[in-house]
Amino acid sequence: MPQPVILASASDIRRELLARAGVPIEVVPARIDEEAIRAALEAEDATPRDVADALAEYKARKISEKRPEALVIGCDQVLEFRGEVLSKPADLDEARAQLKRLRAQRHKLLSAAVVYEGGQPLWRHVGEVRLQMRPFSDAYLEDYLARNWDSVKHAVGCYKLEEEGVRLFTRVEGDYFTVLGLPLLELLAFLTSRRAVMA
Repeated sequence: MPQPVILASASDIRRELLARAGVPIEVVPARIDEEAIRAALEAEDATPRDVADALAEYKARKISEKRPEALVIGCDQVLEFRGEVLSKPADLDEARAQLKRLRAQRHKLLSAAVVYEGGQPLWRHVGEVRLQMRPFSDAYLEDYLARNWDSVKHAVGCYKLEEEGVRLFTRVEGDYFTVLGLPLLELLAFLTSRRAVMA
């Protein structure tokens, strides 16, 4: 019987990416206080890359301690802008302010995945994508938020490239799956090496 693979994330898009790739997974979201962990890491001058990696690791470890027989995938994504980690917007006003900061600027998305087994880390990867936002008008911004708020209110950066959010950009450098929040190709290579998926 193949080893169980657990996704320690409530993200629908991550679950769909793995399912479409033919990875049989069980979803068991890890409940952690992301804001408190992020704040503690930033107080210690952790880099945005380290923040993404640590949050993914906390999730994987928490579920792995309960399910030691499984390969547990923890994931997290952070948006880095000028060395700062931007959090998901708390409300529409914060989303508007965040998009105005990012407008006509470059930022990075860092998508981390960490795999645990038996309460111990086995593998980790942080994918990086660089994105250039176009200089959209205030009027477009208001219309965009009115049309998309329900979809993007829980998305880092207040956009989804698989939806209308792609219209906010002039350039995207990096892996599309990493933009969606999962370094899928690297993760699949590891799972294949572990025979968790068919080669």
